[in-house]
Amino acid sequence: MLVSLHIENYALIRESDISFGSGFVAITGETGAGKSILLGALGLLLGQRADLAVLADKERKCIVEAHFDIAGLGLEPLFTEADVDYDDHLLLRREIAPSGKSRAFANDTPVQLPFLRALGASLVDIHSQHQTLTLADSAFRFTLLDSLIPKTKENDITQSYSDAYSAYTSLKRDLEALTSTEAQNRKEQDFLQFQFNELSEARLQPDEQQALEQESTLLAHAEAIREGLGEASALMDNDTEQAILPCLRQAKNALAHIAPFHPDADALLSRLDSSLIELDDINSSLASLADSVSYNSDRQQQVDDRLALLYRLQKKHGVDSVEALIAIRDELDARLQSISSLDSRIQALMEQVDKAFSQLQSAAEGLTAARCDAGARLSEAILPILHDLGMPEARFSVRLDPLPTYGPMGHDAVAFLFNANRGGELRDLAKVASGGELSRLMLAIKAAGQSPTLSVARALVPTLIFDEIDSGVSGDISVAVGTIMCRMAQHMQVIAITHLPQIAARASQHLKVYKRVEDSADRTVSHIRQLSSDERVTEVAVMLSSDPPTPAALQTAKELMS
Repeated sequence: MLVSLHIENYALIRESDISFGSGFVAITGETGAGKSILLGALGLLLGQRADLAVLADKERKCIVEAHFDIAGLGLEPLFTEADVDYDDHLLLRREIAPSGKSRAFANDTPVQLPFLRALGASLVDIHSQHQTLTLADSAFRFTLLDSLIPKTKENDITQSYSDAYSAYTSLKRDLEALTSTEAQNRKEQDFLQFQFNELSEARLQPDEQQALEQESTLLAHAEAIREGLGEASALMDNDTEQAILPCLRQAKNALAHIAPFHPDADALLSRLDSSLIELDDINSSLASLADSVSYNSDRQQQVDDRLALLYRLQKKHGVDSVEALIAIRDELDARLQSISSLDSRIQALMEQVDKAFSQLQSAAEGLTAARCDAGARLSEAILPILHDLGMPEARFSVRLDPLPTYGPMGHDAVAFLFNANRGGELRDLAKVASGGELSRLMLAIKAAGQSPTLSVARALVPTLIFDEIDSGVSGDISVAVGTIMCRMAQHMQVIAITHLPQIAARASQHLKVYKRVEDSADRTVSHIRQLSSDERVTEVAVMLSSDPPTPAALQTAKELMS
């Protein structure tokens, strides 16, 4: 519950400290005094965006601070997720600097606006006379009905449907994407197959390009190679005087004759003998190599054709090696295999989609049944309250109509049917209910949350604020409105901004908002203070008559408050 509220430099409020009790709190004051300004300030703490226009003094920052008692509300996980220390006594603070910078704190820890919004949804429910328009909003109707469906950890019907819908839509998207891929691949399959066949028929081998290029060079210069080898061999060993080997053999024989007589000659003979052996081997290799080299025009054509093929394929695919062509061939093979397997994958996914759709249908049927039950219980709880609010002939019911498709909220269209008069046809309340009737209907919905048939299924927020919901209500109806609010306040904190004395008289705490011109600041400033018992009588009497109140009004005020 809201324990206290501190406001500085917000709109007409210079500085104010307000304490709130746990029961029924009434806030009254003349029109324009600043009653709804309190809600604007509180809205900042609940995550609303800041606006520099709220700064009365443009040189000072605006500060709004509230103390909440949150014991037993189960909000610990929300704090843990936001990495904020939890305490049963929560202090929220919001600051707006003249520069426009806004800061928020929870228990002195900086927090972001989404955290404040999530927290505020569990702390305060603010209902204004304009909120009756939400009765015509389908999202509100779904939220209301679904909040009345009993939930446990083991059985959460709304969550089960949400999970089934998410699973079905996810699988359906996968199927659509796979089908689209399959259609696109089918268009490309012939081209991919042609490319693969071309590379596959080329019978590519790693490192073959280098070997072929070497062989091509050899074949192209075969004659020159043979001539060079022949000339080198002739110079090594023939019958001419220039031949190397015969001359060296003669030199060997000459050294052999003198070697016994000179040790250095013997060493030279040994070295010459080794050289002759090596040169003989070179000469043999020259001859063998010359015999192996021959020009073959057919082989030349084969090698050149093979290289031309390799070069063409490399240029076509934008690569510079046979190894890269092999990688492309293998990738094409994998893509073709994938295309071939798409049919089976699509078939398997279609079976999953069908299964998920069956589960979705089952979950939707369960959700529809639960909503029908919740709608019946809501109608049962609302009607007595509507009768108390001066509509004894009113009828209200919830109708669910099946939709042609399944959506995030289910397979239903929810209609709230209403008629305030006997014998009339139940019709959509947005078409038949007046503004006053909508206000009373919304109050009945809020009050119905305390009904034994509903409260077991619904965890209400600890603080409910009514902002002039009693607009258009008077007389005995206003007494009934006050009685209902008083009854609700037995289970939660109810704060009502009201202009009706019959409602203010039923409150356990009465706050008055008033404004006055301060000469020092030369501007109008709003103030709020708690009224004593005697001051309450006077205030209610003023609301009944005039200021100062008449003796009759004072007596009536005492009777109302008693």
